[in-house]
Amino acid sequence: MVRRTKEEALETRKQIVEAAEHAFYERGVANTTLADIAARAGVTRGAIYWHFSNKADVLQALLDDLSEPLEDLARASESVDEPDPLGCMQALLVKLFQGVSLDPKTRRINEILFHKCEFTNEMCDLRQQRQAVTAECNERIECTLRNAVNRGQLPATLDTRRAALALHAFIDGHISLWLLLPDSQRLEEEAPRLVASLMDMLRFSPALRKGDWVSVTPA
Repeated sequence: MVRRTKEEALETRKQIVEAAEHAFYERGVANTTLADIAARAGVTRGAIYWHFSNKADVLQALLDDLSEPLEDLARASESVDEPDPLGCMQALLVKLFQGVSLDPKTRRINEILFHKCEFTNEMCDLRQQRQAVTAECNERIECTLRNAVNRGQLPATLDTRRAALALHAFIDGHISLWLLLPDSQRLEEEAPRLVASLMDMLRFSPALRKGDWVSVTPA
C-alpha cells in the first residue's frame, strides 16, 4: 500500500510538470498561475503545494528534466580518469544542439527558458536558482577543460575560466537565436560543425590564453 501511494505521488508530480510545460509554453510563465497548472493536470492546488513550494520550483523541475539525458557524458568529461574528456564534451554538445532541434519536449522547455520566462519579483526564487545552476555549469565546463589540458588535448596556457565562460555564452546564445529563427539553419545538421568551431576556438584562439594579450586591429 505504501509503495502504491509513493508511485501515485510520483505520477501526480509527473502530471503537474507536464501540465506546467504546456501551460508555460502556450501562455508564458508570468501569465500562468498555479491554478492554471492544477486545472490542466487535473489535480487540486493542494496537490501542487504537496510537491512544490511555488511556481519557480515547478519551472525548475521542468528545467532539471533537460540535463538528465546528457548527465552520463557530462560526468565522464569531468572525471580525471576519462582518457578523452574533450571528445566527451564534443559529443555532449552535438547531442545538446541536436536535441533542441529534433526533440519537441526539449525544444519547448528551452523556448520557455529563453523566451517565455520573465525574472519578475514573483520569480525571484527562480532567478536565484538559475544563477546557482549557471555558476555550477561554468564550474563543470572548466573542470572538463582542465582535464583536457592535463591530457594534452588543449594548450597548457589555456585560461580555462575565460574559455568556460566563452563556451557557455556561445552555447546559450546560439540556442536562443536559433529558437527565434529556426529556419535560419538546420541545427541538427550543423551541430557537428558548430561544435568543431568551438573546439578550434579553444585550441587556437590567442585571446583565450593566460597572460598578456595584444589586440590586433585589421589594417
